[in-house]
Amino acid sequence: MTDTKPTIAVLGGTGKEGPGLALRWAAAGYKIIIGSRQAEKAEATAAELNAKLGINTIIGLDNETAARSADISVLTVVATAHQPALEGLVEALQGKILVDATARVDFRDPKPPVAPAAAQTAQEILGRGVKVVAAFQNVPAHALKKLGEPIASDVLICSDDVDAAQQVIQLAQDGGMQAYYAGGLVNALVVEGLTSLLISLNKHYGVKTASIGITGVGESVTGD
Repeated sequence: MTDTKPTIAVLGGTGKEGPGLALRWAAAGYKIIIGSRQAEKAEATAAELNAKLGINTIIGLDNETAARSADISVLTVVATAHQPALEGLVEALQGKILVDATARVDFRDPKPPVAPAAAQTAQEILGRGVKVVAAFQNVPAHALKKLGEPIASDVLICSDDVDAAQQVIQLAQDGGMQAYYAGGLVNALVVEGLTSLLISLNKHYGVKTASIGITGVGESVTGD
């Protein structure tokens, strides 16, 4: 990545995880666009985040316009909206990176999802003109909003394009997270499944902080 930070669109950015990611990247100096099916909802969330940070640079747009206006888009919609959202963004995302944060796990009855991975489905819908990266499926939404506290959850990043994965690793690091390249999109199914384990741990032990940590690797690199 160059010294000029890319513009980031957080699509479906009015939900649980999207605002936290947007908050951290805006605090790190990125230009942020909140996307939503309804521009008014995106504008309201953008205004809330601007107020928290004391800035006025975060803007809200409808998802398609947000994707067209950004260099990198991060999809944070609920699992049921995953395919419809992608089908409406095919043209807007061509030539760009899409980060898919989808974990198809039901909080009420957590079980590992079936293949293919959500990010593989995204790649099939969007075509080879879009570089799809799977990331942030396991990061607790409540932790993202606590800017003054470190995030204990490491980020596993999967993509068939290693350069795109490296750019997302940089995003994670700038957001205060440690991140690691974990192979191609086929491996994203395993990362999605980890969410079911974390939910089960949280429920059994009565906490909200179960997380994934990587040891024995060293720095966040995309090496062989």
